[in-house]
Amino acid sequence: MASRIARTLTGMSATTAVGLSLIVAPAAVAQPETRAQDSAPILIGHRGAAGTAPENTVAAFEDGRTSGADFFEIDVQLSADGVPFLFHDDTPARTTNVEEVFPERADNPITSFTWNELQQLDAGSYFDERYQGERIPHLDDAAKVATANTGVYIEIKSPVNSPGVEQLVADELRTNAKWQQLVAGDKIQVLGFDEASNRKFAQLAPEIELQQLSGVVPGPAVLESWTEFADSVGTNYRVLSAQNVADVKAAGLVLGVYTVNSPEAVQVSLALGVDAITTDFPIQNARLLRDTPVFPGSGVEITDSVNNPVGDDVQPENGEYVLLRNTSNGSIDVSGYLIRDAANNTLTVGNGYVLAPGAELRVHTGPGTDSAGSYYNGLTASVLNNGGDSVALWTPQDKLQDVFAN
Repeated sequence: MASRIARTLTGMSATTAVGLSLIVAPAAVAQPETRAQDSAPILIGHRGAAGTAPENTVAAFEDGRTSGADFFEIDVQLSADGVPFLFHDDTPARTTNVEEVFPERADNPITSFTWNELQQLDAGSYFDERYQGERIPHLDDAAKVATANTGVYIEIKSPVNSPGVEQLVADELRTNAKWQQLVAGDKIQVLGFDEASNRKFAQLAPEIELQQLSGVVPGPAVLESWTEFADSVGTNYRVLSAQNVADVKAAGLVLGVYTVNSPEAVQVSLALGVDAITTDFPIQNARLLRDTPVFPGSGVEITDSVNNPVGDDVQPENGEYVLLRNTSNGSIDVSGYLIRDAANNTLTVGNGYVLAPGAELRVHTGPGTDSAGSYYNGLTASVLNNGGDSVALWTPQDKLQDVFAN
């Protein structure tokens, strides 16, 4: 299929072009020649802006728009009575107060709730009390936030749980005036992991840009088959290779990667030649692409995250931890600082921790003996994803200090 994304890539304003001086390709990886070196990548806010606001809420969509990203991404499912709503997980337990409102249904499928029941859930407080009262949005709420500059990536989430969702989304894009405007401006893309669902949607709405998501990039034969219905491929940046990039480009497909949170990971991905970056932190990574300070005023950085130590992840004294360092010229009180990972698991720093210039602090998940260089949260279950995670550092005043990924 001829891709309209290519027009977006080549037609971006020079004011948003990547500061290529920031991007250094790994020495062992040849720079692909398939992406124009003077073009900016497409920037997409993941679930709105899931790093700075509760995912898939209007607040997150507004953060995505504020960033100046080209798109923000949403996840659409159907309620038990057929209403399209925006939610990522298959159950409501992780990101709502369902245990308070419907205590017997925390692990029930999210699609088993009616629209009226979904509207009784708080979808913001899990992230921060500032977002208390945020509701699960309707599909059309995303269109109301989007603009001619910041469009919407619509992921069809778990379509097997939402029969008919492809037809409903196709119909909405054709009949709703706001969605029609966005479609006309090439500011809509539909995507999903389910190939059968994507093929179905392509038949229903061939005029809509379509992306096939995949945890890994398949071989050339599969990529060639995807060109029958898809314009682009989206994949996990952590496992992407130069050969993967070459294979996707050889098939004539645009390449996007998810979920690229730290500025360093963005740099590596761009050095490989990807065309689009999906990130939980579009505000911060938009600054990176403009060659401006990403975390202005921050004096504490995350310099490492040991997700998978030898032995049990929460073994006493020597379990998993995140390493902080004071990179400023003055002492900084990090008491109450919060570390949040991509799934919204959190660790905190206890009271009385003042880091001198250059000093480091290990913030452990499990139990241990607190010392000047280590603080133990005393949790009994692992927080950090052993397969790779991103962690963000926040002050008690909700100021983002740094984002680290491995």
